[in-house]
Amino acid sequence: MKLLMIEDNKSVSEMMSMFFKKENWEVHYAYDGLEALEKFKESPQSWDMITLDLNLPGMDGIQVNNEIRSISTTVPIIILTARDSESDQVLGLEMGADDYVVKPFSPITLIARIKALHRRAGLGGSAEKEEETESSFDVVTEHFKLNTKTREAYLLNKPIEDLTPKEFDLLKTLSQKPRQVFSRDQLLQLVWHYEFYGDERTVDAHIKKLRQKIEKVGPQVIQTVWGVGYKFDDSEANAR
Repeated sequence: MKLLMIEDNKSVSEMMSMFFKKENWEVHYAYDGLEALEKFKESPQSWDMITLDLNLPGMDGIQVNNEIRSISTTVPIIILTARDSESDQVLGLEMGADDYVVKPFSPITLIARIKALHRRAGLGGSAEKEEETESSFDVVTEHFKLNTKTREAYLLNKPIEDLTPKEFDLLKTLSQKPRQVFSRDQLLQLVWHYEFYGDERTVDAHIKKLRQKIEKVGPQVIQTVWGVGYKFDDSEANAR
């Protein structure tokens, strides 16, 4: 794995470097926002993972996140923040980050988060694209289809573009069981695959961005069930 750690506290970077070395990962470090963007832009497609501190000199972490997402919608991003305000964390998720870890954190916990997100993003396998036949899709409903190997989703035969890893995983989880209602807590467990010490608004932030991308190609198929959670229903998608 090739990882970019954007962190202004060098003691944190030095601590994590020992754990990264044990994993045999190739890790590069940036200590301010501008340096981070320069490193990322050198080879945007080569990075497998980014950890991003929000409180950075030179350029705020949210701005860095936005710049990276304007270049790549697929590279997984984990926010690291010591900020007490959960609104900063939710804002980062709404801007396209995939996860967040609050400081102080256990190095083992961060390593586990990175591995889980890397695995879910499907970056460990082949990037070769299979021929798009109906049999190559893992989820097929009346108006929707999804391929987990190519990480592609289509509504009314139009691609839902620029999905981040977590947005894709949410869409997959919901669409696999059409019209089944999932609580926010269930989605945290099913999509994040570990005990999540966060706010259920994390799910809401990802759903909001996912809906915006779906609406670019067709009617909304992610529905809110008030007081319970969310469900996928494309049964009336052709009514638009």
